[in-house]
Amino acid sequence: MIIPPSPWVLRHGERIPAAGAVLDLACGSGRHARWLAARGYAVHAVDRDAAAIAGLDGCAGIEAGRLDLEGGAWPLAGRRYAGIVVTNYLWRPRLPDLLALLAPGGVLIYETFMLGNAAYGKPSNPEFLLRPGELREIAAAAGLREVAFEEGYVDSPKPAMRQAVCAVRD
Repeated sequence: MIIPPSPWVLRHGERIPAAGAVLDLACGSGRHARWLAARGYAVHAVDRDAAAIAGLDGCAGIEAGRLDLEGGAWPLAGRRYAGIVVTNYLWRPRLPDLLALLAPGGVLIYETFMLGNAAYGKPSNPEFLLRPGELREIAAAAGLREVAFEEGYVDSPKPAMRQAVCAVRD
């Protein structure tokens, strides 16, 4: 089954500058990496699950890599991206490192689950659920200019509590 890109990514993906690489962090099977590559972006798609990213091998415009984003040294140190896309993933200890990768003029598109999601299923651990307004605060603390922000209940693709931000490094 092919999972379509997130409506949030579709709505804001075109904001990413045409020149420059895009990071799809914790990309899973690469639904966003494929969509971005099809639009001409050079995509660096990373995930710790080798089986999930195996289908990206040989995809034009995509450099896929198996990386542990949560342990040891930050494997993306020194890189710069015109866009960063993150969906359905949260690891707070690395957020400063992640936002440091965004180049001037770069666009952050971030969407994941928030508190209250336990009523609808996984994730349910508060460690992996955003607090109200948290992505907005994180972006502002990193010096990013908010373009769009949403939070609350969604019924598609399944019932969930989610939060999303699109922000730019001016």
